[in-house]
Amino acid sequence: MNKTTINKQEVNKFSKIADEWWNPEGKFKPLHKFNPIRIEYIKSELKSHFSITNKSKPLNKLKILDIGCGGGLLSEPMSRLGAEVIGIDASERNIKTAQAHIRKSNLKINYICASPENFKTTKKFDVVLNMEIVEHVKDLDLFIKRSSFFLKKNGLMFIATINKTLKSYIFAIVGAEYVLRWLPIGTHEWDKFVKPESLIKSASKSSLKLNRLDGVTFNPLKNSWNLSTDKSVNYISLFIKN
Repeated sequence: MNKTTINKQEVNKFSKIADEWWNPEGKFKPLHKFNPIRIEYIKSELKSHFSITNKSKPLNKLKILDIGCGGGLLSEPMSRLGAEVIGIDASERNIKTAQAHIRKSNLKINYICASPENFKTTKKFDVVLNMEIVEHVKDLDLFIKRSSFFLKKNGLMFIATINKTLKSYIFAIVGAEYVLRWLPIGTHEWDKFVKPESLIKSASKSSLKLNRLDGVTFNPLKNSWNLSTDKSVNYISLFIKN
């Protein structure tokens, strides 16, 4: 039996709410709030790493693979910034939602229903995005290994996820799902959350070296997400392929 990273329960869970991806007040509202900090973080690191000076299209011609792209919330901003983007997702309904939305956006993004282990391409990418996806996969080591395979030498991989702590259980599950109802109940499972040291260990097996690791926290007064030294719940990491 071939190994897979696909957790069918997780794919089904997100397929059922795929029509909600682009509704800023819908079931993906927290991700819409989270998106600006993700975009700025990625853009800033790419400009620095690739010594980019183009201000209007700072990611011009960079090849980006967005894994677990969902409805395209991150793929589209990357494309607008000039990148050549391919988005893959194991949910066919997610991909159909993403494809429908770019017809309105007039962007050129190639969306494919696939997971890293069954994505067929000869291309190598400057950047791989694994944002809010590793806590939903079946086999973390395989997922990182296959994701790294598509990355050029000295390319960058961004991974954002949720730490496995008591605080993350209280905030990301009890608080976000049951109390504040930011997310549908059952969106996350604490057992699947990933400690930074586990992520770093898994990445090192696939020739990925940690470059930076930052916490991301929500400020209720400003109603926005911010970079932080607090990595106890959400965090975002940057790896370079050796």
